[in-house]
This record gives sequence, C-alpha cells and structure tokens, in this order.
Amino acid sequence: MVRIHTLGRRDDAPAMLVQLTDCHLFGQPDTAMLGVNTDASLRAVLRQVQADGKRPDLLLATGDLSQDGEAASYRRFAGILREAEPLQNTVIRCLPGNHDLPAVLRQELPEWSQPVTDVGAWRVVCLDTTVPGSTAGHLPAGQLDLLEEALAQAPHRHTLVAMHHNPMQIDSHWHDSMMIDNPEALFKLLARWPQARVVLWGHVHHEFDRRRHNLRLLATPSTCFQFSIRDGRHVVDNLAPGYRWIKLYQDGSMATGVRRVQDALLRGALAAPDNARAA
Repeated sequence: MVRIHTLGRRDDAPAMLVQLTDCHLFGQPDTAMLGVNTDASLRAVLRQVQADGKRPDLLLATGDLSQDGEAASYRRFAGILREAEPLQNTVIRCLPGNHDLPAVLRQELPEWSQPVTDVGAWRVVCLDTTVPGSTAGHLPAGQLDLLEEALAQAPHRHTLVAMHHNPMQIDSHWHDSMMIDNPEALFKLLARWPQARVVLWGHVHHEFDRRRHNLRLLATPSTCFQFSIRDGRHVVDNLAPGYRWIKLYQDGSMATGVRRVQDALLRGALAAPDNARAA
C-alpha cells in the first residue's frame, strides 16, 4: 500500500503548485558553475516567486538539487527554502536527478522525499528516474508499480506525475541520449488511467509544453544556467533562470506558466566562470 500524504485543504479549491528544478548547489556555499553562483541564483528565483505573489500549496523540486551530492548541499537547499517568505506554509516534495545522490538526499530531506501527495482534487506522484553512474534515466519496475498503485488507489483524483528525466525528445533534430530509455512503458501505463493529466520534469534546463492525447507534457527552466538546442547541438543559453507555476482545478483542468527572474532581482546571481561541468 502506497503511503499518501494529504494536504489539509478543501478538494473543491484550486491548488497552486510551484516547480523548481536543477538548482545544482555544491557542498561549499556560493560556488559558481558555468558562470552562475547557484546559491544566489536560487535565492533570486525565490524572490521572483514572492514578487509574483505566488504562495504555493505544494512546491516540487524535480532533481539535480545538488551538483556534487554532498550532504551540506541538501542542508543548504533546505535552509534557503525554509527562509523564503512565500514558502512559509508550503508543503515541499523533492525527487533526485542524475547529479544527486538519492540516498543522501533522502537521508537529509526525509519528510520532503515522500512520493505521493494529495492536494485539492489532485494526486501528485514523484518518481525516481536516476541510474547510478549515468546521466541518462530509466523507470524501473518498482517505480512503475508505485505509479500504477497510486493511480489505482484514487481513480477519482486527477493525477500529475513528476520526474527528473524527460520521457520524450525535446527537439527532433537532436538525439537525446540523456532522457529515460523506456518512455513507452510510462506512456503505455498512463494510457490505462484516464485520470492522468500531467507529466512534469526538469533536466533539460529550458521550457517545454506539449500535449499527447489527454496528457500535458511540461518541462521547466533551471534555477541557474539554461540550455537550448541550436542547429542540432546542445548549448548554454543566456536566458534568465526561472520557475513554473501550475494552478490545478477540481475539474481536472489547469493553468500554467513559466516566470523568469527579472533583471532587478538577478543581481548577484552571476559569478566568475569555473571549471565545473554540467550534464
């Protein structure tokens, strides 16, 4: 039986979610990666959340919270979020990405690592797509079973599925060797459960919004540096960091958008380039 955490709110009220992803914090504070101080950039994104008036019921942090998997990076991530004024009454859920060490993440953030959460009329299921020693992703049988059990237990609840790796190509002209390697298993499972509405991920460091039958497929900018695909190549982009907001309604409909940090809030987020690498 999947353990369910239910937020104390009415099912008939719309739920506000915020997604943060790919923060790439280090064990040492204020470390730069690809020219960005990842601590300062995360704080700038949270200030943008506050400036936008968003007070989410649920915050989803969809992987690569840490760049080096150090326990100190997860403790600092937790401290930064706990200090953020718009998150004072927010339930937080985290899942690992390919740069995280999942066991360390769960040890440092045990309450934030619960995989299934009910909010309003919706169920949110967080999956672990990481493969040890690889930048690519995979959905093992245990994670697919968790998802199917969560769907079977609540056929009346609309469902959002969150993960780190993308389950589809972002650009048809670029072969993505870092997505999950068994997306057909995911989509075949979801096709059996009409309440599945949204699949949400990080990893790609840019915005993506498509539909596949009854599913909305969404990816979100990183809270630090950004990527894009140009001329069939994966390159660093100069777009500002950002977050995604999602408003979930009782009838299964949703509204969503991406907000990038405005210039006035981005001061201090840039630092001198270093030798760290992203993937």
